Amino acid sequence: MSMALEGISIIDLTRLAPGPYCTMILADLGADVIKVEEPGPPTGRRAEQAGQASEVPRTLKQDSPYNALNRNKRSIGLNLKYQDAREIFYKLAETADVVVEEFRPGVTKRLGIDYDTLSKINPRIIYCAITGYGQDGPYQNLVGHDINYISTAGALGAIGEKGRKPAIPLNLLADFAGGGMHGAIGVLAALMARERTGKGQFVDIAMTDGVVSLLSRALSEYFLTGEVVKRGTSYLGGRTPVYNTYQCRDGKYLSLGSLEPWFFANLCRAAGCEDLVPHAWDESKHQKIFDHLTKVFKAKPRDEWVEILRQTDTCVAPVYLLDEVETDPHLIHRKMIVEVEHPDGGKIKQTGISVKLSDTPGQIRRLAPRACQHTDEVLKELGYPTEEVERLKEEGAIR
Repeated sequence: MSMALEGISIIDLTRLAPGPYCTMILADLGADVIKVEEPGPPTGRRAEQAGQASEVPRTLKQDSPYNALNRNKRSIGLNLKYQDAREIFYKLAETADVVVEEFRPGVTKRLGIDYDTLSKINPRIIYCAITGYGQDGPYQNLVGHDINYISTAGALGAIGEKGRKPAIPLNLLADFAGGGMHGAIGVLAALMARERTGKGQFVDIAMTDGVVSLLSRALSEYFLTGEVVKRGTSYLGGRTPVYNTYQCRDGKYLSLGSLEPWFFANLCRAAGCEDLVPHAWDESKHQKIFDHLTKVFKAKPRDEWVEILRQTDTCVAPVYLLDEVETDPHLIHRKMIVEVEHPDGGKIKQTGISVKLSDTPGQIRRLAPRACQHTDEVLKELGYPTEEVERLKEEGAIR
């Protein structure tokens, strides 16, 4: 069975979460992704970071078979500071459909692998650059991470409990949704446009832009009313008892989302407070509802309450920790937790493929490659003889 992006080739220059997640999505759907690694020991800032005792601890290495972000990819080692390595890159670009990178603006131009250079080699190439603030504007050269981008976009200021400091939502909003997912959407849109125009184009993805887009509904309400959403004061941000979390007898939490009157009525009947049914949106009764639900949920363990409420058609779910996600029967049925055979034996757990296509479904074809594992293979495909490959290795241009 063919896959949706079969025949699409992608050069992946990315390292951190947004880019690898973008290319993972595309690889899962069938694209041939060639991951370009820098061979040899770290240099420059990478060397400084590697030597710091205070480096952020990372248990999941780039080439770990457990690293889902690098699955379905091949890895080659090119030192792009060498002209010979750049020539290999140009040869790859001649037939590639897409390049994805996440360098700071201007870096690829200095390396000679920017869009203007590659589009002259291959006018059909699509070049996706994922950065924090984009390719232009006052902030284009500022450094940052997810927490900074969601701060600038206004998301972090709106998340958390009333009267408390902002709650940091991991690095999900900017890195994965604002950057990686928007990058994949941009690449797919550019591929569709190329079917009509015959030309590639530059795809400028700013993680901050992506988070602002995710806030479209919240910002629309602000533009209409002039009211700023503050932590814990919006209906979907902790203000109301019907859309909130509660601790149960075993210390675990459940989440309620009973916004509609009929769902709230079902909740009240199950929780023994039917007299409160007419008061779901009566703010003078909110504290009474909070107090009652807080007390009643402490009477039984979480999973018992979830089962009771699901049987009454109430919007409820257990608040899982990650070790519970992997055993959830629905997620297993939906193949969002899967096991993949390792070439050396045994099975590796992975997150599944979220885009379910009926006729051209995605596949996990291979686990994350070892660094530079496929250099010889790819260069052979490009027509390089064995002796030339060995010479380039000795020179240090490839690995």
